[in-house]
Amino acid sequence: MIGKFAFWPELASSFAWKVDAVYIFILLVTVLVSLGVYAAIVAFVVKYKRRSENEIPEQIEGNLPLEILWSVIPLGIVLVMFGWGAALFFELTTPPAEALNFYVVGKQWMWKVQHPSGKREINELHVPLGQPVKLTITSEDVIHSFFIPAFRTKIDAVPGRYSMSWFEPSKTGEYHIFCTQYCGNQHAQMIGRVVVMDLPQYEQWLKNGGASSVNSGETPEVAGARLFQEQRCVTCHQTNGIMAPVLQGVFGKEVKLQGGQTVVADEAYIRESILNPTAKVVAGYQPNMPTFQGQVTEDAIVQLIAYIKSLGGAPGEKTAAVKSTEEKPAEPQPTEEHAATSATEGTPAVGVPPADAGQPNAGTEAPATSPTEPQTDGTPSPNEEQTM
Repeated sequence: MIGKFAFWPELASSFAWKVDAVYIFILLVTVLVSLGVYAAIVAFVVKYKRRSENEIPEQIEGNLPLEILWSVIPLGIVLVMFGWGAALFFELTTPPAEALNFYVVGKQWMWKVQHPSGKREINELHVPLGQPVKLTITSEDVIHSFFIPAFRTKIDAVPGRYSMSWFEPSKTGEYHIFCTQYCGNQHAQMIGRVVVMDLPQYEQWLKNGGASSVNSGETPEVAGARLFQEQRCVTCHQTNGIMAPVLQGVFGKEVKLQGGQTVVADEAYIRESILNPTAKVVAGYQPNMPTFQGQVTEDAIVQLIAYIKSLGGAPGEKTAAVKSTEEKPAEPQPTEEHAATSATEGTPAVGVPPADAGQPNAGTEAPATSPTEPQTDGTPSPNEEQTM
């Protein structure tokens, strides 16, 4: 056990060394300042020790240059820490436009992951080497925290809120996932792994799948289009805009509300509008939309958001295919093949859901309308794996 103990986590992402550099700098400054303070204490104790009861200490007047010096130097060091840390923070929270968009939902006591292609995993995440990966994270129950030490990536999964994290793997291999927020009596079992694969290997895995994955046959956008039809959202939101705002091109844009305020139509706003539609009412419309609280799961909300994003308004975001390494025109990627196969078998195309979209295809699992509880030992039940 001791022989396998690693003092320093492996560096396996493009910015892992940058996080370590800031940490080492702060640690070294802290150690040096602490040693300096301790040395000064010992020196003053020895030099100014009282040698007799009648000894009168020498009066020391203020030294303005010295006081300015020991104030300005620490201030400068702290400002360096702040500037360096702030620059790194903005880098870690600003994913590239071409990042692959994965959705992660935390649940006692598992991580549920959905790929851009629609493939789903529990407690595992397969990603391609050298390509940015964006994680949009939320929770179904309590606060969790998604931590990949080798990537220096940690983000809280908060109920009712979407958090974002990203990384770019720099080494192939398998890396641990931990939940770092105490979330119940099986918190220690809420673990998983990230599998980083070469691009051809990852594309083959997408095509063939693996033991840990479930291929629903639907991309998030297609599943969201089906839900949009099943929940009758199309009745008001894809007509002439009289009853409710038309959603084409709305994502990422500013929306004017009653009272004159504006809000950006991001993931959090769309989620709130589904579950609490009267919280922010668009100017010119009445609060007639019913709440879907308790009628749709977090997975379903994620799919609805993906569909609305696919209608336009979020330029540059990559949600469906893996970028090919070749410059020449390539054959359709596995994710496109899955979408095409689904469409030919009766799965609705994005934006044009057919009337019979509510009937799942043979061999294709429709998204669950209610969460399935995991087994008491913390491992997902067979039903949970099928609904994923």
